[in-house]
Amino acid sequence: MKGTLLIMGSGGSMGVPVIGCNCDVCRSTDPHNTRTRSACLITVEKKTILIDAGPDLRSQALKHRIKNIDAMMITHAHQDHVGGIDDLRPYFFYRKEPIPSYMSEETFSDLNARFPYIFKPIIKGGTLVPRLDLKILENDRGVVDIEGIPFHYMTYYQMGMKVNGFRVGDLGYVSDIKDYEESIFEDLEGVKTLIVSALRHGSNNFHFTVEEAVEFARRVGAEKTWLTHIAHELDHEKTNRDLPEDVRMA
Repeated sequence: MKGTLLIMGSGGSMGVPVIGCNCDVCRSTDPHNTRTRSACLITVEKKTILIDAGPDLRSQALKHRIKNIDAMMITHAHQDHVGGIDDLRPYFFYRKEPIPSYMSEETFSDLNARFPYIFKPIIKGGTLVPRLDLKILENDRGVVDIEGIPFHYMTYYQMGMKVNGFRVGDLGYVSDIKDYEESIFEDLEGVKTLIVSALRHGSNNFHFTVEEAVEFARRVGAEKTWLTHIAHELDHEKTNRDLPEDVRMA
């Protein structure tokens, strides 16, 4: 099984540049220092699976000319990962059927309180059709079949909020991680390419530091690691120079 991963956004919750900030990174002319909020698109067997629908989804989809989404996976309910969920409406209209959407019960409960209309059926072709075909990830870890492709999911926490990471083939996507069980390394065993969040160098209660992300990647045994969910304290080129050769800024 072969596929591609498009990292559409690698920024932290405020994006980069940060509104009103005058730091060197926010004023940088290097395009790598312009980071929209975290999201990615996996394409396998001509199927496109979106991970997270943050507030920059519309601009990301336009920039990368994303014409179709076959399914969506949501890591958790923080606004920087779900704020663009309304921008999925064009894909629903193009598909003429609901978008299969995978998330935990906890994530669904939060989203349903904030975006209740998204989950309510609308009249289409004379029948009631939901825009999202809700698929609850019932356990803390497991495997789901998405468009004929097996996706593994796992659970960890961010200051008490349940977050899901995903793995397809030898690719692992683990964003917004801070607290985790040792079983996560069983879920990620054999992963060769790892995408993991690393906010900044300084300690943070919600996210790995760069150093913690590198240590995590070492325990996973990944051959190549890409750091995502990056704040404006990290300059792209300078940070890459200081990182091990197998770890790069997304």
